[in-house]
Amino acid sequence: MNSRFRYKSAEEALQIIQSGNRVFIQGNAATPIYLLNKLAERTNELLDVELVMLGVFGDIELTKPEYSKSFRINSLFISEVVRRAVNENRADYIPVFLSEIPELFKWNILPLDVAIVHVSSPDKHGFCSLGVSVDIARSAVDSAKHVIAQVNPQMPRTHGDGMMHISSFDSLVLVDEALPEVNYGFKTSETEMKIGAYIADLIEDGSTLQMGIGSIPDAVLQSLGNHKNLGVHTEMFSDGIIPLIENGVINNKLKKKHPGKVVAGFCLGSRKLYDYVDDNPMFAFLDIDYVNDVSVIKRNPKVVAINSAIEIDITGQVCSDSIGTYQFSGVGGQMDFMRGATLSEKGKPMLALPSRTGKGIPRIVSFLNQGAGVVTTRANVHYVVTEFGVAYLFGKNLRQRAKALISIAHPDDRENLEKNCFERFGV
Repeated sequence: MNSRFRYKSAEEALQIIQSGNRVFIQGNAATPIYLLNKLAERTNELLDVELVMLGVFGDIELTKPEYSKSFRINSLFISEVVRRAVNENRADYIPVFLSEIPELFKWNILPLDVAIVHVSSPDKHGFCSLGVSVDIARSAVDSAKHVIAQVNPQMPRTHGDGMMHISSFDSLVLVDEALPEVNYGFKTSETEMKIGAYIADLIEDGSTLQMGIGSIPDAVLQSLGNHKNLGVHTEMFSDGIIPLIENGVINNKLKKKHPGKVVAGFCLGSRKLYDYVDDNPMFAFLDIDYVNDVSVIKRNPKVVAINSAIEIDITGQVCSDSIGTYQFSGVGGQMDFMRGATLSEKGKPMLALPSRTGKGIPRIVSFLNQGAGVVTTRANVHYVVTEFGVAYLFGKNLRQRAKALISIAHPDDRENLEKNCFERFGV
């Protein structure tokens, strides 16, 4: 570490935060856990500090009930860490497209008093990186009145929009700690592998991939070993792309936007992944208002957008963010990429989900649960994939959609769906 940079203690740096401030917290694997837990120590000094965050990870004290009077979380996407707080009304959720979040900062809809980010060590020129989570963090840094950086030698130095000079930060706190890790691959079930195989069959050579989070996208990647010349332009990725890059399946050479590079807003996975992207010029971590811009996405050929859902009704309405009124996740970038894939030449927007939950609850339903949020409208849905096959809905009327979706529902659910379909549509 270069000694010419002046570092402060966490206590000194965090003293700038006052009651009533709005504070941005970088998320995903770049969550500044150390500084957040140090901030929790000021709970008796502060009131009504608003914490704006996107998908934070790690063991964070501030999500516990005893801190709710001092700190109010206002989440732009709900990860497991804040899910309980949101549903117990100790935290809030803002439904917003991922591509539009930077505008909330830039247009002072959510003006930021302070931003807390997590960066790599500065190089000899004084430049460091926002690391594995550039997404909305760059615009937050550019918009906030005061910026605190947790400088961590274990944070990968990534190429792209996250590269910033140390002078961009008002306070520096040196912390050497491991990043949060997530492993989706080991959870992949037989059902998910069947879904992955169906999707892989629909992916043409030369396609550009967007994958959501979870074991189904990983199952798709595991099924692509015989494909050629694939590219990646996605809001996020995990470990599953590494073998395909090493085997030459993903080479990005046919992309029209950023050929030769994997473009993303953030990555989340194992330490192996973080080491793989470290100082790797194949990866471009860019601002999310660019990565998820429909006009950018559609310029790549054969964009395949692979996203998940909690449930889908027989007309094609997709709920991806709630279980009834229980807020589970968020809007995220699903619609950004579903629309981008639709407008791409030979693009394929896909929704993938097991036909039932692990508890046996149907996920293809006659009607969405009361209070469920529609993230993707029926007009935007083309392909729906379960372990029982593929339903193609584009250009189909409501009756035809119902028939197609019932055919890929769990066999034990089809009789009831057919009955409800007859009552509704007369067929």
